[in-house]
Amino acid sequence: MIPEFIDTWQMTEPGKLLKTRIPTPALAAGEALVKVAGCGVCHTDLSYFYMGVPTVQKPPLSLGHEVSGVVVAAHESTAARVLGKEVIIPAVLPCNKCELCKTGRGNRCLAQKMPGNSMGIYGGYSSHIPVPAADLCIVGNRGNIPLEHLSVVADAVTTPYQAAIRARLTAGDRVIIIGAAGGVGSFMTQVAKGMGAAAVIGIDINEEKLEFMKGYGADFTINPRGKTAKEVKELFKAFCKEKGLPSNYGWKIFEVTGSKPGQELALSLLSFTGTLVVVGYGSDETSYMLSKLMAFDAELIGTWGCLPEYYPKVLDMCVDGRIALGPFVETRPMSQIEQVFDEAHHGKLKRRVILTPDF
Repeated sequence: MIPEFIDTWQMTEPGKLLKTRIPTPALAAGEALVKVAGCGVCHTDLSYFYMGVPTVQKPPLSLGHEVSGVVVAAHESTAARVLGKEVIIPAVLPCNKCELCKTGRGNRCLAQKMPGNSMGIYGGYSSHIPVPAADLCIVGNRGNIPLEHLSVVADAVTTPYQAAIRARLTAGDRVIIIGAAGGVGSFMTQVAKGMGAAAVIGIDINEEKLEFMKGYGADFTINPRGKTAKEVKELFKAFCKEKGLPSNYGWKIFEVTGSKPGQELALSLLSFTGTLVVVGYGSDETSYMLSKLMAFDAELIGTWGCLPEYYPKVLDMCVDGRIALGPFVETRPMSQIEQVFDEAHHGKLKRRVILTPDF
């Protein structure tokens, strides 16, 4: 049954949220209506809300792009495949028609749609959301994982997987993760280990969370707070010496913080035949002598979102235990959205919050 209205929390302008009700649109060819089970709170949402980072769809609009739920209605052209199914909505929905899509780079499709940004006024902080159905990830077996927990797969888990693909991460690789205990970094750490990395070094300034990551993929940890890049490198070299690993070539580095200190540390650790993948977003500029890339025969790579075709593989990693969700998320009713935004903005959250509709 299609509801007449969608209940939602809209950003009317940066810094202001309004609980409201909007008419449910008629579903166009290829579209489905998903009843939201949960929507994760991402720092991208906070950037739109607190820092005025512009959205493609101008306010008012509903934010939220980490969404899982159940398809309760669908256009006849797609109903047979998705109606009644539990799904994860990819945070990046490519057009599947352009040259980028046809050449395997659809995650950066220039005509892509993103819930809570460039998909009209519709986002995940709502009771329902209309979406293109072609790239919905049908859940099938989710083991004992609550459906709402799977919402974070849409960005926090799949973005690291795409980053690992961009780095050509394979079993036996050696990995460094800057921001290894953060909301995305904790999953980057698990993805790297789950894909077979032989050594994973986690670097983060949150000592409590960093210690926790030793049970979830980090073989060795470094807290860089109060340390120079040289001092961090000495700790890194000592670990390599102890384990019989090379310290000056072949490491794959993932910078997840998006901060200038994190980026500068990542660049200082990049060495011969190494790879640095920039996963986190920040607005500060960072300087680097690009000729070092030539001298090192190294790579500096950007990454964006995740191809929808990879979602089932990531879901399998969650179900089989290579990636743990439960210890890293918590659910709260969507009516607490303003409080959760404030806590997230001030760094008070210990886990990634998933908001569940309680309209």
